[in-house]
Amino acid sequence: MDIRLDDLNGRQVQNLLAVHLAGMHKNSPPDSVYALDLSGLQRPGVSVWTAWEGEELMGIGALKQLSPSTGEIKSMRTDSRHLRKGVGRAILNHIIDEARQRGYRRLSLETGSGAEFDAALSLYRKRGFSNGEPFGGYVASDFNQFLHLEL
Repeated sequence: MDIRLDDLNGRQVQNLLAVHLAGMHKNSPPDSVYALDLSGLQRPGVSVWTAWEGEELMGIGALKQLSPSTGEIKSMRTDSRHLRKGVGRAILNHIIDEARQRGYRRLSLETGSGAEFDAALSLYRKRGFSNGEPFGGYVASDFNQFLHLEL
């Protein structure tokens, strides 16, 4: 698996992002969808990596700088054809390594609740993330969860 910094110009990447956004809207209350669209992921302070097997996109993940010492994980998604192959774990490890290289002291993320989010929550918790307080302007609800990893 090859993990690359991505400019988001490729059709495969844009299609996977569209699937990701559709899934977030389908499985989240309307006022609880915080996934970034293509333009949001192209903003300064956001880095996006994609995982590839040859010419086939396997997954995507992003890191948004919140401050010089904190980052937020965004847009983690594995293509459905590559589930249970370690794609999410590889991208997450890459993002954590990058955060450490940048000198971040904390990584955070916001995600939802329910069956559609269970696999992701399990991955984050296995990697050391734990539930905590809202951050970065998010508002707590019965649906969303906030996870943090001290680096």
